[in-house]
Amino acid sequence: MSTEQKTAETEGAAPQSHAFQAEVARLLHLMVHSVYSNKDIFLRELVSNAADACERLRHAALTDPDLTRDNPDFAIRLSADKAAGRLVVSDNGIGMTREEMIENLGTIARSGTRAFMDKLGEARDGSALIGQFGVGFYSAFMVADRVEVTSRAAGAQDGWRWRSDGLGSFTVEPVAADDPDLPVRGTQVVLHLKEDAAEYAQAGTIERIVRAYSAHVPVPILLAEATPEGDAAEGGDEPKERQLADGSALWTRPKSEIGEDEYREFYGHVSGQFDAPALTLHYRAEGRHEYSVLLFLPSMKPFDLFDPDRKGRVKLYVRRVFIADDVELLPAWLRFVRGIIDSADLPLNLSREMLQHNPVLESIRKGVTNRVLSELQKLSENDAEAYGKLWETFGPVLKEGLYEDFERREKLLGLARFRSDRSGDNGWRSLADYVADMRENQTQIFYATGSGLDAIKASPHLEGFRARGVEVLYLSDPVDAFWVQVAQGFDGKPFQSVTQGAAALDGIPLKTGEASEKPGGEAEGEGADIGLVAAFLKETLGERVSDVRVSARLAESPVCLVAPENGPDRQLEKLMSRQQGAGGGAFAPVLEFNPSHTLLKRLSGALSGPGDRQHLADTALLLFDQALILDGEVPADPVAFARRLSAVMDKGF
Repeated sequence: MSTEQKTAETEGAAPQSHAFQAEVARLLHLMVHSVYSNKDIFLRELVSNAADACERLRHAALTDPDLTRDNPDFAIRLSADKAAGRLVVSDNGIGMTREEMIENLGTIARSGTRAFMDKLGEARDGSALIGQFGVGFYSAFMVADRVEVTSRAAGAQDGWRWRSDGLGSFTVEPVAADDPDLPVRGTQVVLHLKEDAAEYAQAGTIERIVRAYSAHVPVPILLAEATPEGDAAEGGDEPKERQLADGSALWTRPKSEIGEDEYREFYGHVSGQFDAPALTLHYRAEGRHEYSVLLFLPSMKPFDLFDPDRKGRVKLYVRRVFIADDVELLPAWLRFVRGIIDSADLPLNLSREMLQHNPVLESIRKGVTNRVLSELQKLSENDAEAYGKLWETFGPVLKEGLYEDFERREKLLGLARFRSDRSGDNGWRSLADYVADMRENQTQIFYATGSGLDAIKASPHLEGFRARGVEVLYLSDPVDAFWVQVAQGFDGKPFQSVTQGAAALDGIPLKTGEASEKPGGEAEGEGADIGLVAAFLKETLGERVSDVRVSARLAESPVCLVAPENGPDRQLEKLMSRQQGAGGGAFAPVLEFNPSHTLLKRLSGALSGPGDRQHLADTALLLFDQALILDGEVPADPVAFARRLSAVMDKGF
């Protein structure tokens, strides 16, 4: 006796009521009570689910041929009944058990669900988000006030029926094997359409949607339209079926026969997105290994781009048989790529564990990854504007490869683009651009890391570089603090943080028109007593700093903090400090001061006379706290900071 039969006897024939998971209830409320400009999405999502069910059964039948022996031909059938206001979507795929029905149709067990609902609530047209977040089934309630799902799992005797009006609960009841509405195998979804959605029971509307969004799913799609009473189709009472899609695999056709609209439609099917792909790669590799590739680089960020699992979403096929959609076909730093790879060499019955270590698959992974980089290189050379948009969208992810992929680091450095003080607000600079414009005596590629572009631009560390016309790259992504630590450099020029070690600016002349090569534009004699000030600051600040020295970085600000020569960049130090918690970082910073600044000159003068030492100590501590604030941090003791500030403001020099 099957598990389903036992469960049916235990539960009895009465429908069992269940409450929707809280997130589902909220999701349904948003869908039912919001207005979307494109409700057509529901049919694409139901067809996509049906195609997935067929593909999964095709895969399962590789190890259990009896599952499809009675009906080896897969199909998706659409049935429209205008008079009854009803639309039926059915498939002969893998079907669902009672437990799967409750789990699949009553809960959302995916990361990103809450983010999806937040976006859905904010979006003017949330339909463009539905497919991305794997909640496509629930889009049926945009057009239906009641939905029934009847399903029989492949190999089972009895089936189950799920019903809901989308208002907070659903029922599940057993369906006897002889019930005429129970499919021989697979799932039937019946939508009782709302009055304002009656058009979705019209054959013309259905055909338009299928041809627009689902013409290239790998399963044939058939449409049957119920005829009015007394006007039966010729040849009998049953309506004739006509084919809307033949289930052919788009990737097997020559590129010359495929139009942009067909590519875009297939991209929508495999990605769940509505944007146009920024780049399409379609080719067949022949030689040692044969495989077909149809990949798309989106123009819009997928919702799960920064999921902690960092998994790709490229589907693996073997001789047009779907195998899996979670195999590492591309490195994690290309996880935004969508599409399929169809191998002619892999065995169909290869286990999921063996797939990850298969030499054929490893060869495919290497070849496709290099091809993606090659296509990106061509795009950067032939259409800089289009490449700039793509980099702006996915640059933070591609830069993960600079940290993780030593083998391809040089290629990725060539593809990398950066904002800088020469790029303008919307422009990009390559490392080749940077090296070509380096100043006289400049030997390093300077960069500044920070939490955002505005914070970086306002950093006092850049003042001396601007005074000398030295370009500084702005690195504002979290990954930037890591990859620059492992990258050796570019074109023989090492990377150097503007907040780490000595500034290495002494040999680079100031820009034409500057009054002097001394910090602040003044002669050395007009500045503070460097030795006196440095000694006092170091003695007063103690272990708060590892050293105090005059700065070549500063031109306008009085002080700044920099990392020691052998310590991490200041931004990396902050990230490490957050990871370590209240204990803070392990490297005390260096305090650099501008001897030409008014505050430092006055401090120098006060130190030369019989000044109030407590007042001068408060001034030194305030300078340190000011450097912390300029560096994006807060004073360690805000109360003491406020007290010192009040005392110094009250007394003055």
